[in-house]
Amino acid sequence: MSALSLRPPVSIHEQLRDLAKKEGISINQLINSAVAEKVSALLTEDYLATRAERGSRSDLRDLLARVPDVEPDEGDQMPPKG
Repeated sequence: MSALSLRPPVSIHEQLRDLAKKEGISINQLINSAVAEKVSALLTEDYLATRAERGSRSDLRDLLARVPDVEPDEGDQMPPKG
């Protein structure tokens, strides 16, 4: 494991301390979790952008044309407008 020195503003440090206490974890655990969540979100964004580049509107139209035209199951209907 490597070390990373952070120097957040006092107000952020206080919020981190309060949140960590509320969650019953250390500030270090809270920061690790938050950073992991952010990294995951950014990597997912990149992954989806890469996948989107491979797609095409014509392929989507072809796929949608194969979907049967049936009424939705009970409870899956769109709510009435208005």
